[in-house]
Amino acid sequence: MTGRNSAPRGYAKPIVVPDRLDLLRGPETGVVHLPRHLKWSGSAHYDLTQPGRIVDLYRTVLNEAANQDELHTYVNKRILTGLWASIWLPPAVRHAWEERFPELRRRRQTAA
Repeated sequence: MTGRNSAPRGYAKPIVVPDRLDLLRGPETGVVHLPRHLKWSGSAHYDLTQPGRIVDLYRTVLNEAANQDELHTYVNKRILTGLWASIWLPPAVRHAWEERFPELRRRRQTAA
Protein backbone atom coordinates (compact mmCIF):
# COMPACT_ATOMS: atom_id res chain seq x y z
CA MET A 1 0.00 0.00 0.00
CA THR A 2 1.63 3.16 -1.14
CA GLY A 3 0.25 6.58 -1.61
CA ARG A 4 -0.67 9.49 0.50
CA ASN A 5 -4.17 8.63 1.61
CA SER A 6 -5.32 5.08 1.41
CA ALA A 7 -7.52 2.81 3.42
CA PRO A 8 -7.00 -0.94 3.34
CA ARG A 9 -9.97 -3.22 3.14
CA GLY A 10 -11.90 -3.25 6.41
CA TYR A 11 -10.32 -0.02 7.63
CA ALA A 12 -12.73 2.88 7.30
CA LYS A 13 -10.42 5.84 7.90
CA PRO A 14 -7.85 6.81 5.24
CA ILE A 15 -4.26 6.41 6.37
CA VAL A 16 -1.95 9.29 5.56
CA VAL A 17 1.66 8.44 4.78
CA PRO A 18 4.25 11.02 3.71
CA ASP A 19 5.97 10.86 0.35
CA ARG A 20 9.39 10.89 2.06
CA LEU A 21 10.56 10.50 5.64
CA ASP A 22 12.92 13.45 5.34
CA LEU A 23 9.86 15.70 5.00
CA LEU A 24 9.01 14.94 8.65
CA ARG A 25 10.51 17.95 10.37
CA GLY A 26 8.32 18.33 13.42
CA PRO A 27 9.67 19.69 16.68
CA GLU A 28 12.29 17.84 18.72
CA THR A 29 11.95 19.96 21.86
CA GLY A 30 9.37 22.02 23.67
CA VAL A 31 5.65 21.54 24.09
CA VAL A 32 3.42 20.61 21.16
CA HIS A 33 -0.23 21.65 21.12
CA LEU A 34 -2.37 19.57 18.77
CA PRO A 35 -5.49 21.07 17.23
CA ARG A 36 -8.84 19.67 18.37
CA HIS A 37 -9.44 17.70 15.15
CA LEU A 38 -6.31 15.65 15.87
CA LYS A 39 -6.76 15.28 19.62
CA TRP A 40 -10.45 15.47 20.39
CA SER A 41 -10.34 14.16 23.97
CA GLY A 42 -7.91 14.45 26.84
CA SER A 43 -4.92 16.74 26.94
CA ALA A 44 -3.77 18.09 23.59
CA HIS A 45 -0.46 19.32 25.08
CA TYR A 46 2.64 17.16 24.72
CA ASP A 47 5.86 17.97 26.55
CA LEU A 48 8.63 16.46 24.44
CA THR A 49 10.88 16.08 27.49
CA GLN A 50 8.54 13.30 28.68
CA PRO A 51 9.14 10.06 26.74
CA GLY A 52 5.62 8.74 27.40
CA ARG A 53 4.05 11.91 26.01
CA ILE A 54 6.19 11.70 22.86
CA VAL A 55 4.87 8.20 22.20
CA ASP A 56 1.30 9.41 22.79
CA LEU A 57 1.83 12.35 20.42
CA TYR A 58 3.20 10.18 17.60
CA ARG A 59 0.53 7.52 18.02
CA THR A 60 -2.17 10.21 17.89
CA VAL A 61 -0.78 12.01 14.86
CA LEU A 62 -0.06 8.84 12.86
CA ASN A 63 -3.60 7.62 13.52
CA GLU A 64 -5.47 10.91 13.08
CA ALA A 65 -3.59 12.97 10.47
CA ALA A 66 -5.88 14.02 7.64
CA ASN A 67 -3.11 15.19 5.32
CA GLN A 68 0.64 15.14 4.85
CA ASP A 69 1.07 18.69 6.12
CA GLU A 70 -0.05 17.53 9.57
CA LEU A 71 2.57 14.79 9.50
CA HIS A 72 5.25 17.26 8.37
CA THR A 73 4.28 19.68 11.16
CA TYR A 74 4.11 17.31 14.14
CA VAL A 75 6.32 14.30 13.32
CA ASN A 76 10.11 14.33 13.25
CA LYS A 77 11.97 11.70 11.24
CA ARG A 78 14.69 11.13 13.83
CA ILE A 79 12.22 10.69 16.67
CA LEU A 80 9.85 8.56 14.61
CA THR A 81 12.56 6.13 13.53
CA GLY A 82 13.78 5.89 17.13
CA LEU A 83 10.28 5.11 18.40
CA TRP A 84 9.13 2.92 15.53
CA ALA A 85 9.91 -0.47 17.06
CA SER A 86 8.14 0.31 20.33
CA ILE A 87 5.16 2.45 19.36
CA TRP A 88 1.80 0.68 19.26
CA LEU A 89 -0.15 1.33 16.05
CA PRO A 90 -3.17 -0.36 14.51
CA PRO A 91 -1.90 -3.08 12.14
CA ALA A 92 -3.30 -1.29 9.05
CA VAL A 93 -1.46 1.93 9.93
CA ARG A 94 1.82 0.12 10.64
CA HIS A 95 1.46 -1.85 7.40
CA ALA A 96 0.87 1.29 5.32
CA TRP A 97 3.95 3.01 6.73
CA GLU A 98 6.18 -0.06 6.49
CA GLU A 99 5.09 -0.78 2.94
CA ARG A 100 5.99 2.77 1.93
CA PHE A 101 9.20 2.77 4.02
CA PRO A 102 10.77 -0.71 4.27
CA GLU A 103 13.51 0.77 6.46
CA LEU A 104 10.92 1.13 9.23
CA ARG A 105 10.01 -2.56 8.93
CA ARG A 106 13.69 -3.50 9.12
CA ARG A 107 14.14 -1.27 12.19
CA ARG A 108 11.25 -3.03 13.94
CA GLN A 109 12.50 -6.49 12.97
CA THR A 110 16.02 -5.76 14.18
CA ALA A 111 14.71 -4.53 17.52
CA ALA A 112 12.69 -7.71 18.09
